[in-house]
Amino acid sequence: MKRLPLSLLVLCGGVAVAAAAAQNLAGQKRPSKIVAFGTSLTARGGWQGPLAERLSSCLGWSVVVDTVAKSGAPSSWGLGHVDDVIRLKPDVVLVEFYANDAALNRFTSVSTSNDTIGALFSSLRHGLPNARIIAQIMNPVSGLAGMARPYFDLYIDAHLRQARANGVDIIDHRKRWMSLSGNQLAKAIPDGLHPTPEAATSVIVEPLAAKIGGEACSS
Repeated sequence: MKRLPLSLLVLCGGVAVAAAAAQNLAGQKRPSKIVAFGTSLTARGGWQGPLAERLSSCLGWSVVVDTVAKSGAPSSWGLGHVDDVIRLKPDVVLVEFYANDAALNRFTSVSTSNDTIGALFSSLRHGLPNARIIAQIMNPVSGLAGMARPYFDLYIDAHLRQARANGVDIIDHRKRWMSLSGNQLAKAIPDGLHPTPEAATSVIVEPLAAKIGGEACSS
């Protein structure tokens, strides 16, 4: 049997390793389509475009971020729109729905929110078995928005519990938000709930890109 030259074997091996790395980046397939799935923090977020640009730049291939979101949407709305996400065939799904469940005027108990987000995660897992699903914990709330959500942390805990139970990744942005001074935070989230697109981009994009893109996007 004729043996290949060592230099060719090394080249082939390098190509194979590079291809495998591209397909298994951050433990998943090569990400090229992401769906941001959530509430007004996603619908009005303004961070999706910068995230796509950052990932495309650090990974070296085109990454698209689509959005399935609605202002005021509770987790029940999300559960009803899982199929819209599945039809887009994303490699990564970013999920956030706890903030509206926690609002008193939504009349959604912690138990109901827990069950609904669990069903949502399970449905995404079933419909997108090869996708990476990431639960996002977004910004803190304050002022009237905070007063309308007196049990906010209980809803976050329920969604985190269901994420872990369903093998869903988690990224928690709160620590970065809370590193801002009081004045900076007030300017970044003027209504106590919705960050400006510029502030959301500055806080969210870099750690989220690193979470999705791994080492190539960590610097």
